[in-house]
Amino acid sequence: KKSKSKAIKPVAKRAVAKQTSRKSVRSQVSAAEWEARVNLAAAYRLMDLYGMTDHISNHISVRVPGAHNEFLINPYGLLYKQMTASCMIKLDLEGNELFNPNEGYEHNQSGYVIHSAIHAARPDVDCVIHAHTLSGMAVSAMQCGLLPLTQTSMRFVGHIGVHDYEGPAIDLGERERIVADLGTHDALIMRN
Repeated sequence: KKSKSKAIKPVAKRAVAKQTSRKSVRSQVSAAEWEARVNLAAAYRLMDLYGMTDHISNHISVRVPGAHNEFLINPYGLLYKQMTASCMIKLDLEGNELFNPNEGYEHNQSGYVIHSAIHAARPDVDCVIHAHTLSGMAVSAMQCGLLPLTQTSMRFVGHIGVHDYEGPAIDLGERERIVADLGTHDALIMRN
């Protein structure tokens, strides 16, 4: 018998992910910043766990430890349950991206406007949460605002600011008005 050797046909080249020697985010930030990133990712995931999200349209930010003019915020386009310590974007108060480890994702301008305003004006605040909870959206849509009708709402009577809707928060001039409406309070209703 003759052995028939089959010719090996060339296989179409597969797209292979290019292996790069990218440094881990953890190795590029201080230990204190890494801890802040881990805690921030956990806050996003807890908000998701408790149903306090509006798809990708909310933000949580945290001041970078030791850097008054820098904060971390989520990449726009990821769900809260997708947040990790390594994906957070570092911004300064002027809106410059100081460190963005995400290819194809940027920060959201509305998130920057709201969070930079509060981080700049309130050095006593390290974390800012902007949420669209169902009850929060309901109260923000009522002309009368938050009424002192329940034990939960009584906690905020006289201790909450109100900011009138100006459209999506993309105008840098709105920062001054947000800060003025927040005042010394720890909570702000943004009417809509």
